Amino acid sequence: AERSYIPALSALIEMAKNHGDTFKVALSISGVALEQLEVHAPGVIELLHQLNETGCCEFLCEPYSHGLSSLANEDCFREEVERMRTKIKQIFGKEPKVFRNSSLIYDNEIGGIVADMGFKGMLTEGAKHILGWKSPHYLYHCAMNPNLKLLLRDFKLSDDISLRFSNSEWNEYPLFADKYIDWIAALPEGEQVINIFMELQALGMVQPLSSNILEFLKALPACAMELSALGIAQPLSSNILEFMKALPVCGKERGVTFSTPTDIITKLKSVDQVDVPYPMSWIDEERDISPWLGNVMQREAFNKLYSVAERVHLCDDRRIKQDWDYLQASNNFRFMTTKNTGIWLNRGIYDSPYDAFTNYMNILGDFISRVNSLYPVDMDNEELNSLLTTIKNQGEELVALNKEVERLQAKLEKAEGKKAPAVKKEPAAKKATAKKPVAKKAASKKEE
Repeated sequence: AERSYIPALSALIEMAKNHGDTFKVALSISGVALEQLEVHAPGVIELLHQLNETGCCEFLCEPYSHGLSSLANEDCFREEVERMRTKIKQIFGKEPKVFRNSSLIYDNEIGGIVADMGFKGMLTEGAKHILGWKSPHYLYHCAMNPNLKLLLRDFKLSDDISLRFSNSEWNEYPLFADKYIDWIAALPEGEQVINIFMELQALGMVQPLSSNILEFLKALPACAMELSALGIAQPLSSNILEFMKALPVCGKERGVTFSTPTDIITKLKSVDQVDVPYPMSWIDEERDISPWLGNVMQREAFNKLYSVAERVHLCDDRRIKQDWDYLQASNNFRFMTTKNTGIWLNRGIYDSPYDAFTNYMNILGDFISRVNSLYPVDMDNEELNSLLTTIKNQGEELVALNKEVERLQAKLEKAEGKKAPAVKKEPAAKKATAKKPVAKKAASKKEE
């Protein structure tokens, strides 16, 4: 919070106030992150409210746990997303229209589910193995449902800021705003959308504040670059902030503007579908799901976790539900990776992937014991499925009954409005006179 979120959000608020409608940004925050910020860093929540009040920020929706439920259990995934949608509306007063899955994980099936939940757009990776010769600088749509528009990340331009900005060995170092905008302006005129997506911790953590990453950020509105989502990964020492601040000025001269994801999917038309038969993400060179499920340990932990998904779904114990969110978080599985990507990986408190796996499985074993104490293992699948079906049917019946009650209430109010006779207004004095005997009678009755 102190090294990244607070300085970065303060910079975004300053940019929004200084540049008004010419600057736009989108943020995606998990429900678990919001819960922890509310307890441990309420100042960050206050800054998010201030940014929201500028009208320049769009809040996206994502899985509540920032987990991998989209790869395991559709019911869990839908429940998480609906909870997240409700939380965003409760906190920021806006219902999100665009979805961003954990680590931009996407395939055709996930896109179909997201579209079915009513979202109009979704962010994902502009992976080369999917696009081929196509450019990520256009608006695309889901192969299973053309109503869901897809915004594809330009990984080179995004990583130039989030990963390379402070690297003195990079051949483009130091990177200044005018050079960055020149790269964008030099793109073919027909390419309308350049999506810059990164983690918020890129600003201040990956790229230290001493790099001037925030100065660079603040320069962006003047250069007016098309920015759909901005995060944090470059330390301030890399002059990243100076670079960002200079961008807005440079952009105006080149006809480059900022937009939110909703702005883009509303104004532009899709040029083609994107066919993604297997899940992709924004992590590592392969851009697949191997960072979380690439080895035997990860798959064992993953399968064990979701083996109790139906039982957790039945449960109404608050602590069980909270721990379920924590156990689903994608970093639990990322810490277990044995991939050698040549890039340093922060494993949190663990020294090795084996430590991460051992600790996780111990915790998961305890969690499963608690779940089984509520819904015993000897409850066979048929009995469990029957119970789940009953609950689902009852839920659907309640929804249908509520709709019928609302319809009848509206009909009754309409009928009463038509039948209500006109009431003749009496003079004020006459009204007062009429009330006096009633008052006397009441007083007399009280005495008796």
